[in-house]
Amino acid sequence: MTARVRPSRPRQSEEPVRQENLRTLNLELVFRHILAAGRPISRTELASVTGLTRPTITRIAEELLAGKLITEAGLSHNGRAGRPRVGLTLSEKGPAGLGLDIRADGLAACVVDLTGTVRHLAFTPATYSGRSAPDVLARLAHMARAAIDATAAEDLTVLTATLAVPGPVQAGIVQSAPELGWRDVDAQALLRDAIEPLGLPITVDNEANLAALGELYASDNTLHSFVYVSGGLGIGAGIVLDGQLMRGARGWSGELGHVTVYPDGNACPCGSRGCLQTYASLSAVLGDEPAPAGTTPDAAATGRAEAGHPATIAALDAAGTALGIALADMLNILDIDTVLLGGSFSLLASWLTANARAEIDRRVLTAAWAPITLRPALLGPDAAVIGAALTSIDQIRQHPTTWLARQAPQPSHVTSA
Repeated sequence: MTARVRPSRPRQSEEPVRQENLRTLNLELVFRHILAAGRPISRTELASVTGLTRPTITRIAEELLAGKLITEAGLSHNGRAGRPRVGLTLSEKGPAGLGLDIRADGLAACVVDLTGTVRHLAFTPATYSGRSAPDVLARLAHMARAAIDATAAEDLTVLTATLAVPGPVQAGIVQSAPELGWRDVDAQALLRDAIEPLGLPITVDNEANLAALGELYASDNTLHSFVYVSGGLGIGAGIVLDGQLMRGARGWSGELGHVTVYPDGNACPCGSRGCLQTYASLSAVLGDEPAPAGTTPDAAATGRAEAGHPATIAALDAAGTALGIALADMLNILDIDTVLLGGSFSLLASWLTANARAEIDRRVLTAAWAPITLRPALLGPDAAVIGAALTSIDQIRQHPTTWLARQAPQPSHVTSA
């Protein structure tokens, strides 16, 4: 499985360019053009598109080469007559990003390199009943260490880790994740302590947001605005408009699972009634027959659906209808034409789509003349962990000098006699 990160948008600065940061700005400019090229690009082409002198391009290229951010790859043809030139492209060695995910059916770890290619992807089935947050995160830390060791042998250095969690997050604290039994859990601190010997910076984010970013990065550049719906023990949504993730004022947008679909409906643990989560989560689909011991909820629901289990099929029909009602409200407000079903929903899409589409077509004002695309997510259940890893590597792509500074030899301190 591979995924490619699209180039970050150039940052607009209102600060005047000073001599001391001109070198950094020029280096980032050249690196962005290499990133955006999508093919080996020659030094001559870089001089042309950036307006920098050839000696400046040469100096910057040598610095990027030495820092393992780029590599010389094949020959670059610019369409003109003459001998082809050596091209520059992103390196598959050097910095890498680590993604970690707590999914409905288990734990996942992923490493991507600077090109956006997945270099390591591991999954361990797990259930969370009776397990404390420190226990869950300790198991995830073990997977993180294994992922780092595996990719270190390929000359990759993981710089940062991003953890995806099923709930709203503020400053590394998971405000609420009922399916995990978590409330106000400082996941950032707990995970940092669990992998303390590695000394990795840790960030924590909502899994639906990270999955939406993963789908955006992995798309073919035609997907700019969409809603990513993450189904599992809980239900969340990542909203992307014009290529930008919409997080909301406090970063808590997308709690689709708590959109009311039936005002006088089932009681929800959140305190409200008729929330989508009470009709379309895995718990609702499994009903009074929870997953057997040793079987994940995903596997249990999918297995019963494939076997034509009457109660499961009826529950999936109800889930699809409720999902369509909730999505119709969101689509009417946002004017988005694409919905991606991710997480557990990507595995159950065959049983959810028909009823969900019927409700969307019935309730979205513009559906008659502008049909809504409803399909499984490209990355399936792995979208969040891949998105988390890509988010980590994107920090290096935006700020290559951070990596280069780390690679620079530290001056020795000699005391004269």
